[in-house]
Amino acid sequence: MSFKSSLIKTAIKLTPNALIAWGANIVLKGIVELSEFSFDLDARTVYVQARLYGEEDIIEVSLQNFAVINDEGTYKFILQQAQSNRPWLDNLLSRIVGKAWKIPMIEPIKSQIGQLFPFMV
Repeated sequence: MSFKSSLIKTAIKLTPNALIAWGANIVLKGIVELSEFSFDLDARTVYVQARLYGEEDIIEVSLQNFAVINDEGTYKFILQQAQSNRPWLDNLLSRIVGKAWKIPMIEPIKSQIGQLFPFMV
């Protein structure tokens, strides 16, 4: 892994989950409020508790085993497991689980994108 990739990965790991939730709450104000957020790059997991604007109930979403794969020179994001506490959201997540989604490349970070997330084997 290059020095630049290591630096980016360290910055991601050191960014507190509370700071990410705070930033997301500012950007998504009036739409959704994150009450809990957890992102673990090494374990490849994300957990979110959120409340939609005007709703009483909290929605929980858990994503596991995500990775970036290199498919003939293009990078793709793949998510292997996802679940929530809402049947409609589980149905939506089932449509994206197991499918590889092409990542648009930004030239300055093209060489680092594949090194940030563990590749699937």
